[in-house]
Amino acid sequence: MGCAEACLWSIPGEADAMKLVTVYETFSPIDAQLIRSLLDASGIPVHVAHELAALSTEGYSMTTGGIQVQVPEDCRQEAKDIIDHRGPAAV
Repeated sequence: MGCAEACLWSIPGEADAMKLVTVYETFSPIDAQLIRSLLDASGIPVHVAHELAALSTEGYSMTTGGIQVQVPEDCRQEAKDIIDHRGPAAV
């Protein structure tokens, strides 16, 4: 069973909510969305954190450590493998 089958999204704030981990960081919204799209196409649930703040507040992404692409903890290794082995056309 792959990561996507094992992952079920929970309502934020619920006691049993899934823990998200950061698998990619960038200061570029375009890079973040390319990685999000790559993971999503592979069936991995994905969330992009701090993107709106980075787009709306000059310099905000620098102070928060950039835009973060996050996946459920159970999907971390699969996501990192996909990111590490992406072709030259992606990011």
